[in-house]
Amino acid sequence: MTEQKNLPYHRAANADDAIDKLQELYEKATGAIRKALDAYLTDRTVPSPEQRARFRYPELRVTYEPDALPGKSRRTYAKFAAPGVYATTVTHPAEFRDYLLDQLTPLMRDYGAMVDIGVSTQEIPYPYALQGGDELARGGVTAAELAQHFPVPLLSAIGDEIADGTFDMTGDGPRPLSLFDAVRTDYSLKRLVHYTGTDWRSVQHWILLTNYHRYVDQFVRHGIEVIRAGEAERLVAPGGLVIDARSADESAVARLAAAPWHRFQMPAYHLVKKGGQGITLVNIGVGPSNAKNITDHLAVLRPNTWLMIGHCGGLRQAQVIGDYVLAHAYFRQDRILNDLLPPEIPIPALAEVQIALQQAAARVTGESGDALKNRLRTGTVVTFDDRNWELQWTPARKRINQSRAIAVDMESGTIAAQGYRLRVPYGTLLCVSDKPLHGEIKLPGAANAFYERAVNEHLKIGIETVELLKQAGSSIHSRKLRSFDEPPFR
Repeated sequence: MTEQKNLPYHRAANADDAIDKLQELYEKATGAIRKALDAYLTDRTVPSPEQRARFRYPELRVTYEPDALPGKSRRTYAKFAAPGVYATTVTHPAEFRDYLLDQLTPLMRDYGAMVDIGVSTQEIPYPYALQGGDELARGGVTAAELAQHFPVPLLSAIGDEIADGTFDMTGDGPRPLSLFDAVRTDYSLKRLVHYTGTDWRSVQHWILLTNYHRYVDQFVRHGIEVIRAGEAERLVAPGGLVIDARSADESAVARLAAAPWHRFQMPAYHLVKKGGQGITLVNIGVGPSNAKNITDHLAVLRPNTWLMIGHCGGLRQAQVIGDYVLAHAYFRQDRILNDLLPPEIPIPALAEVQIALQQAAARVTGESGDALKNRLRTGTVVTFDDRNWELQWTPARKRINQSRAIAVDMESGTIAAQGYRLRVPYGTLLCVSDKPLHGEIKLPGAANAFYERAVNEHLKIGIETVELLKQAGSSIHSRKLRSFDEPPFR
């Protein structure tokens, strides 16, 4: 890494001014990388040290020096844990503008914080500066050759130490301003494109995660109806297919079904509304590995919530296939997060999300009181990492009994734990598709009838929950997710 001379910082007059300056510096840096890459691909011109010094992320620095203690605020973010200097690097300021405004405006208004913008010492890896991904197709150059002359992604520079509470706060440098810096964010943005088959810019603030493709089929039908009604702008599918008002005709469902979703490990569908207020549905497949993988990357977009809407095995005799399970607690046997978030750490249910899920179920089913309780049961969900947990029945039986679990799956506990760990509001509403302890397994004929009836209603509950959470506003960002020395940014 080349040395960087101390360049002057720009004192921002307001949040908009700060973001404008961030965008200016980011465009200069990424433009310099692309120009140098073009020169290298053309005639193997190696960038000079002076040129490489321009390949750096902009830095956002916030200083809080209070004259007196600030008044109490019920806001759960955009607040300081202590006086001092806070800093982070920023990528794609234009795309994150609304988020940055939401964080910076109250810090400047309520705390009198001073905001400075400058060039950081953190290099931008060249793949993150490329716009389309095919710019390197010419010239016969290899990645190993480019790594000799251009900054590349370094695993030593990418991590979740801030989110996991292992960041060293004792040094003389600035405190963290956000959970994720620019290089960690860029890493995940590229991964999202790879896994979902869609541009990360299409991801909406409200996310539904499912473990079964039939939910995608229903979501597609819903999306087309909403677009035709003028209530959404477009539906973005894997592989780049876009359905908007002009193309939402009778062939739209067939075209979406023919999209190359099968090429991607966790295909995503985005029902886009203005300001990111639509819904993203991701079919994460089966297992805690996928659940952790996708949420690691979605988290950098700072969504308002993610909800698990999928299938489970019912563990109680009184349950009927097609009943719902609203998770109030999680018995985590997924093991994938044990080192990052030990299983003895409790994962609290978030009241705002729980209430919205139950209210949505009542609205969609048209049931209330005892009738609703007969179909929607609250309790503990056990999440296993072994799909064939039944083959270890003796130890599994004991733990299920001790936990009082009422349902079993392979994703929900991981998704909730990731929401807790990465400060994204979470919730789980599952639909009982079989009862492994009581001999009611999924047979082809019965399964098809169940899916046709249950999936549509279940998805509608998830969508209605999102609408209710929108009405709750910023209150869904629960204080239960914040630590005592939390970075100011949500």
